[in-house]
Amino acid sequence: MTFQDFIKKGNVRQSTSDPALVQSLLLTAENDLLFLEPLEINQTSTRKIMSNYYDILRSIIEAIAAKEGYKVYSHEAFTDYLKEKNETILSEKFDRYRKIRNNINYYGKNISVEEVKEYKEDIKLMIQQVQQKFFSKKDHTTNKP
Repeated sequence: MTFQDFIKKGNVRQSTSDPALVQSLLLTAENDLLFLEPLEINQTSTRKIMSNYYDILRSIIEAIAAKEGYKVYSHEAFTDYLKEKNETILSEKFDRYRKIRNNINYYGKNISVEEVKEYKEDIKLMIQQVQQKFFSKKDHTTNKP
């Protein structure tokens, strides 16, 4: 499927750029990262921490789409959205983490402490790269001094 297919099916709606939503998504993502960072990753916390890091990544990608005037109602559509933007590696990694998150949330799969530690660092790097590439300082405010 392509991103245009998601638009035709109604899983993505085209409108105008929404700077307020972009700012809100970026600020929420930043606050969520600050909240998650000190949490201990242990066998009890792995599922929630992994799911939350994925959600932050998805929010950042949603902010890109909102900046360009898209409202996306399907996590799968983000994969094709990124492909359309020639972000193949990011698209593949995002889709991989989407599947891991779905397995955790919908199928009761477990995930190891080691995997979460590795994925957390990879997702944080992806977030940093996406923010640098797609957003300027004026796109969001920050809690950092």
